[in-house]
Parts: sequence; C-alpha cells; structure tokens
Amino acid sequence: MGLVVLRGAVNGELAGQVAFEAIGVLIVFLGIGAVAGGIADYLVRDAVENLYRKRVQWYREGVEAMTPGDTTDEKDSGTVA
Repeated sequence: MGLVVLRGAVNGELAGQVAFEAIGVLIVFLGIGAVAGGIADYLVRDAVENLYRKRVQWYREGVEAMTPGDTTDEKDSGTVA
C-alpha cells in the first residue's frame, strides 16, 4: 500500500484514486497471503503428523522388543477344534 501511495504522490494523482488502488492491492495480497498460508499450514501439519506417527511406531517397536514371550493371540493358539 505504501508503494501505491508513493507512486500516486510522485505522479500527482488524486488521493481518492490512490486510496482505491491501494485497497485493490491490499485485496490482491490478501488472496496471495491466504493461499500461501494455507499451503504452509498444510505442509507443517503434515510434517508434524508424520514425525508423530514415526515416533509412536518407534515406541511400539521398543515396547514389543522388551516384551518377553510369545506374541501370538490367545484365540490363535494353533489348536484345532
């Protein structure tokens, strides 16, 4: 907005026209910022979720490695009825 006002002052444009152009520029950059922010939000959430899932998987593998004994379910004991 500052650049639009400076350009208007240098070119001797009317304040009303400069304000209208400055508001238009703000709306355009609002859209650009919203799109960029949405992309950044998606990327950060995805990265954090992937790190969390990897950490949980690492923890589960560690717990399974520390658990002694058979890891089969009771209902799958291998006996035939």
